[in-house]
Amino acid sequence: MPFVERPDGARIHYQTWGPEDGATPLLLIAPGGVRSEIGFWHRGEIDPTREFADERMVIGMDQRHAGESWDAPLEFSYELALGDQLAVLDALGVERAHVMGGCIGVAYLLRMVRDAPERVASGIGQNPVGIDHTNSRETFMDMFRPTVALARAEGMAAVVASALEDPQFVTNNDGGPFSRRIEADPGFRDALTAMPPEDYVATVERVGDAYWPDDPPYFTVREEWLRGCPAPLLILPGSDPFHPTSIAERICDEAPHAHCLAVDCRAPANLPATLEEIRAFLRAHS
Repeated sequence: MPFVERPDGARIHYQTWGPEDGATPLLLIAPGGVRSEIGFWHRGEIDPTREFADERMVIGMDQRHAGESWDAPLEFSYELALGDQLAVLDALGVERAHVMGGCIGVAYLLRMVRDAPERVASGIGQNPVGIDHTNSRETFMDMFRPTVALARAEGMAAVVASALEDPQFVTNNDGGPFSRRIEADPGFRDALTAMPPEDYVATVERVGDAYWPDDPPYFTVREEWLRGCPAPLLILPGSDPFHPTSIAERICDEAPHAHCLAVDCRAPANLPATLEEIRAFLRAHS
């Protein structure tokens, strides 16, 4: 199981599929919010590890604090995450890649284009997150409130017990954003159990603010920058409070080299054509 060791102690897990000597590689930045990990790709309508690895190397990775990417300090920033992503490319000897992001992965993708444009051949954004007239920042921050309330009311043993019962943060907010590590790492579990609840609350609130900063509409880049975004973008819109359709449409209106597909592009009748459009997009920009 390959890992990249980071300067702050984080171990970033990644996997590859497809030929090393194929067309321009494709880096995947998974959906899942705080739990952005490889496994989420296998559950969606489009699994890039299966669909696109015939022509190119496909690179999946677990973001820090997600999947198997553990041992990081209990902090987060998009700068740290970008360093992790580039370190994975460096470990594989990949100078330039297409980047496909889902959900929060689109926020990561846009930040990578902004800060490391020479590494990005093109971007595919599926269900981009963002803030519009249909939601608010609280839509995203609400997921952290149950674990904060549980820690304050019943202590850290209750948080740990909840995480062990269901370590999927997206389905069990009580267990908190570190629930997967609580389940898998006994040493971390013991340390968290002994942590004063007020310290845990401060950590969770700090991490939540870092994942979902008060910087609408896109969290990681400004509209002014997006209007000059140099990368070609193909956007597959979402249609729920976390992934408003209007955010996808706004990206395509503002970014000069962006194209939006229809909201129903992943419906069963439309999926074959959508997959072919993605393949054609990747070929055109390789």
